[in-house]
Amino acid sequence: MYTETFSYLPPFSEKEVAAQIKYIMDNGWIPGIEYTEDPGLENAYWFFWKLPLFDAENAEEVMSELKACREQNPKAYIKITGYDNIRQGQVLAFVAFKPAA
Repeated sequence: MYTETFSYLPPFSEKEVAAQIKYIMDNGWIPGIEYTEDPGLENAYWFFWKLPLFDAENAEEVMSELKACREQNPKAYIKITGYDNIRQGQVLAFVAFKPAA
């Protein structure tokens, strides 16, 4: 159902999400948060939570924004993206939160 980097793995823990965000930032990529209540192959356009986090200095800042997005959108699927400004494209995306069924 999901088109993401880690769709074959079980859901990540909060610690694992933070580790992936750190990986994004360690590679110099720009983290972003996107959400939708209607995921699937037919819905490639998710909403941005604010703008990509250009000025984020550490994973904790991104985790804080992820938490805020979850609080504002409890029924949404939320994914973390990594944007490479050199290659001009998204190089990583994974669902960080799935709502209760």
